Amino acid sequence: MVTEFQTNLDYVTGHRANREKYANEVLDNPELFPELVQLSFQPSSKNASKAFWILEFVCYQKLAWLQEYLDFFCSNIKNLKDESAIRPASKICQLLVLSHFKKQEIHLSKKHLEEIIENSFDWLINDIKVAPKAYSMRTLYLLGQHYDWIHPELKTIITKEYLNHSAAYKAVAREVLKKLK
Repeated sequence: MVTEFQTNLDYVTGHRANREKYANEVLDNPELFPELVQLSFQPSSKNASKAFWILEFVCYQKLAWLQEYLDFFCSNIKNLKDESAIRPASKICQLLVLSHFKKQEIHLSKKHLEEIIENSFDWLINDIKVAPKAYSMRTLYLLGQHYDWIHPELKTIITKEYLNHSAAYKAVAREVLKKLK
C-alpha cells in the first residue's frame, strides 16, 4: 500500500527549497520518520534517493531521531548503489561521527563505527562522484583521531589518487592532508 508520504516523494526535486519543504513536513510530523528511513533503503523504489535527500535535511535538525535506527542504517549503507543516495548517506555518516565524538546526541557502537569506516573507505576508493569522497575523507580523518591505523591508510589513498581527480577533490584532499601532518 502506497502512503500519502510515498506519493509526495514523486514531487521532490533536487532544489534545496523543495527538499527543505519535505524535510519540514517530516520535522512537523515525526511519525513519518520511521517510514522515511525505510524508504531511503528501498532500492526498488524510484524515490529512494529522494527519501535520502530528505533524510539528510532532517538529520541536520534532528540527528538524534536516527539513534534508534542506527543498526538498520549502518548495516544497510553498504547496499547503496545509487550515487544520489550515497552522497546524503556519506554526509549523514559524517554528522553521526561528529556527534558521537563530541558526545552529543548520538552514541555509535563499535559495530556502527566499523561499518561507517568500511563504507567510507569504499566510497573513497570506488569510482563515484566527488561529494561522497569528500565527506568520506573528512569522516575518516575524524575517525583516525580515535583509530591509529586510519590516518596512514587515508594519507596513502589520498596521495595516490590526488592527481587523478577534480579540483574539488584536490581541495578537500589538501585540507585533510594538511591536518594529517
